[in-house]
Amino acid sequence: MHKIVILLSLLTLPAFAAPLKLATFRADVTPPVGAPLCGGLVKPVAGVSEPLLALGVVILSDDKPVVLCAVDWCEIRAGDHVHWREVLAKAAGTTPERVAVQSLHQHNAPIGDAASHRLLAGFTSPPSVMDLEWAERALKGVAASIEAGLKNAEPVTHVAHGEAAVEKVASNRRIMGDDGKVAKMRLSSTKDAALQALPEGLVDPLLKTVSFWNGEKKIAVLHYYATHPMSYYGDGMVTYDFVGTAREQRTQDDGVPHLYFTGCGGNIGAGKYNDASQEARVRLGENIHAAMVKSEQEMKRVPLTRMEWRARPVVMKANPEFPEERMLKVCENATAAAATRISAAFRAGFARQSAAGVPVQFTSLHLGDDVCLLHLPGETFIEYQLFAQQQRPGGFVATASYGDGGPGYIPLEKSFAEGGYEPTQAFAAPESEKVMRETIVELLRAK
Repeated sequence: MHKIVILLSLLTLPAFAAPLKLATFRADVTPPVGAPLCGGLVKPVAGVSEPLLALGVVILSDDKPVVLCAVDWCEIRAGDHVHWREVLAKAAGTTPERVAVQSLHQHNAPIGDAASHRLLAGFTSPPSVMDLEWAERALKGVAASIEAGLKNAEPVTHVAHGEAAVEKVASNRRIMGDDGKVAKMRLSSTKDAALQALPEGLVDPLLKTVSFWNGEKKIAVLHYYATHPMSYYGDGMVTYDFVGTAREQRTQDDGVPHLYFTGCGGNIGAGKYNDASQEARVRLGENIHAAMVKSEQEMKRVPLTRMEWRARPVVMKANPEFPEERMLKVCENATAAAATRISAAFRAGFARQSAAGVPVQFTSLHLGDDVCLLHLPGETFIEYQLFAQQQRPGGFVATASYGDGGPGYIPLEKSFAEGGYEPTQAFAAPESEKVMRETIVELLRAK
């Protein structure tokens, strides 16, 4: 039986006693040359194509502030995710349960997991997961940007939402055979014409957008779309990739901060439309940008008179197929491949987190009667995003995944029997699907 700890913070006033305000923040979180990328699983930093950014908004109301932060990192895991929320909460004058930190999951970018780094450091010839000192400085920079942003908070009177289909980006990674098992994997890129010719499979084609307004003045925009955000990686060149290119172009277009959140893209990639060329990276970014523009053209703007924040910390059970003791033996094996030892450290870390009863954070923000922003942990499958939308018929649900990366992939329970890559990197138990669905229902339930 999973232990579910419930913590609920509500603001459901018909009108705000004090003016609602919003502050934006923007900080550079680019690692230095030589620092590990993707937790040490790919070539370390050799140079920088584009700087990595932590972008966010702080919403100030009658209750304690709410912080939404999108980070151009591959993952922020376990204790690091807790630490980020604590530091950002202090800077914003709020509590950690009212802070959502979501990675975008680019791979030429860091993984924040100090516990795994320190675990491996205790063994012979350890691989490096992250640059600890730099990462702490980067986090302090994000906190400083929040403190600076709060000095320029603006009133919020309206919220708007819209959506548009993204052309030729997302495709399902899992190609099923007639026997009900995964026959092929079509990941983020391929030059195989036969794989490119296969259908997209199950995706969410829509990019969703929410914007905040002060009267007729737009002050911040949030975008949500589900796909692995990589065109190519592993060359040591730090990049925010095609989703970051689209985001930054929109910010330049109208001079208003734009944020991008990666949705439930665990089993979604650009493989059908991406041959890992530079030209493909540009084209994918252009397609995301076009959908961002169109989604704002279709927006419906309404007065913002009600806001509600819900937090559900959930203790998730670790996958029993990979017990901590066995993972530690892999970690200490200096002859094993670095990637094997790092993956074992991640598994051991999540097993310890689960055994200690340390929860994984799930949250949602409700804006007015229609708009719901959902924040999930891990690399969740697209089915969870589609399920979330079903909970609010006629409403508008935008989902950000890649919060606490501790659980790794969160497939469906049946996915483990189907095979494929993702279940091999699922650190939470197969029955986590039930907990996921129950928590999503609680976070989105109409009051």
